[in-house]
Amino acid sequence: MTNRKRPALFLDRDGVINKDVNYLYKIEDFIFIPHLFDTCRLFQDAGYALIVVTNQSGIARGYYTEDDFHHLNRWMTARFLEAGIALTDVFYCPHHPKARLPQYRLQCSCRKPQPGMILEASERHQIDLSHSIMVGDKLSDIQAARQAGVGHLVLVHSGYDITDKDALEAHHVAEDMGQTTVFAKWFLQGQIQSEKKP
Repeated sequence: MTNRKRPALFLDRDGVINKDVNYLYKIEDFIFIPHLFDTCRLFQDAGYALIVVTNQSGIARGYYTEDDFHHLNRWMTARFLEAGIALTDVFYCPHHPKARLPQYRLQCSCRKPQPGMILEASERHQIDLSHSIMVGDKLSDIQAARQAGVGHLVLVHSGYDITDKDALEAHHVAEDMGQTTVFAKWFLQGQIQSEKKP
């Protein structure tokens, strides 16, 4: 008997979960974005896995270490739990093709816009990608999700310029995470109605 696959909410980290600070690794610099927990709670209550997929080229550039990343990640995960939200997993890519540190200097399949992190998450956690959703603040997030076969793509403003061309790559563009929460309610209600149809 095989386990039934479930959909996931895939989240970029910097610019979606927290305010984007260049090469963030210190707890004191980590600021959660308003309404993030509201969005996550809606999807968690609907049975979605909650999975973070984040490029962390600061490791490759030597600005911080993988241990630094894991320390911050443990703190972040604990804050989610305090809000009643359990992250299913966090995937990160430490590579960059022009890395200062040679062990991280490579063309990998995990650095977005490549889909490797999402595909690994799907295999590890039995994710139904076609009914999953990606929330990102950069075109590379949307491209990675599209290549992986994620069914619904949301691009959220976080200070980066989003061009008309970028917007066309996504199914929905949100001005902030507050709008993403509104979209989540609409999206999940639509899913419920679809499941009720014979």
